[in-house]
Amino acid sequence: MPSFDTNANLVLGVDGGGSHVLCVLAEASTGRELGRGEAGPANLQAVGVENALREIDLSVQRAFEAARLPRSRVAAACLGLAGVDWSNGLDVIQAWSDRAGLTAKISVANDATLLLAAGTAEGWGLAVVCGTGSIAFVRTPDGTEGRAGGWGYLLGDEGSAFQVTLSALRLAARSADGCTGPTVLVDLFMKRMGAATPAAIIDAVYRGEWDRAALAALAPLVLEAAENGDTLACQVVEKQASELALTAVTPVLKHKLPCENLPVALTGGLLLRSASYRRRFLEAMKQRGVTPGQVQLVEQPALGAVAIARRSLSGN
Repeated sequence: MPSFDTNANLVLGVDGGGSHVLCVLAEASTGRELGRGEAGPANLQAVGVENALREIDLSVQRAFEAARLPRSRVAAACLGLAGVDWSNGLDVIQAWSDRAGLTAKISVANDATLLLAAGTAEGWGLAVVCGTGSIAFVRTPDGTEGRAGGWGYLLGDEGSAFQVTLSALRLAARSADGCTGPTVLVDLFMKRMGAATPAAIIDAVYRGEWDRAALAALAPLVLEAAENGDTLACQVVEKQASELALTAVTPVLKHKLPCENLPVALTGGLLLRSASYRRRFLEAMKQRGVTPGQVQLVEQPALGAVAIARRSLSGN
């Protein structure tokens, strides 16, 4: 077990998802950022506990190195991590924190929790993460919390970059077989995946280096094809945006949050980088009876984790 001195003026905020983990080291008294470190995927359900913890620890180490400070126990830490808001995930992270000498005061939550701290004025509303995976998280003004999604790529992740790509690949395969109409998706996927024929996509997907994150990174191809009017690509994008809206709206209605002018915080590559997909998603929310008010795009949810860690020191 590491033996680190404690630095009472340091806090850590960690944001870990399906593609990478970011750790921000900051001053507890001011919130001023001192250093940050990045590492690989940290979704416990997707990459496994051992791999995820290794990447989280590496991000912490790199944050201290970036700050040019010796690694120490910090006054408090908040870890917002995809796939750990079930009780067993919480236990795993807390046990690791003890072993790694991270801090005696740790809070752990799903990564969506960070959005409300970083992206809403009063800390309540709807938070949606849509990158490699997807999840929606709500908090009412009285502090009641709820969620939908977050079931992972086999059981859910509706509307995510991975599901956009997977749905498009499936339609491209059906088109190549002649079961549906033509689509530019076949040629787009062949070119990007280095496949000489449509059938060669099989080897690329099943035997190549196209893992879940790499496939999710192909979603912009589908969005571009949809913007250019490809019928099958449009079907994929409309369907996935609608499914993401259903994920978002469901906990809003269940927990009786306002259906008009609802505070909304968004993050994840698909929502942040594609204005067209974001627009489709927000419009689909309206069609399902929930009209967003202020919509805040959160580029760095880890800063929300820093805020939560600092608040924990004051008992708030």
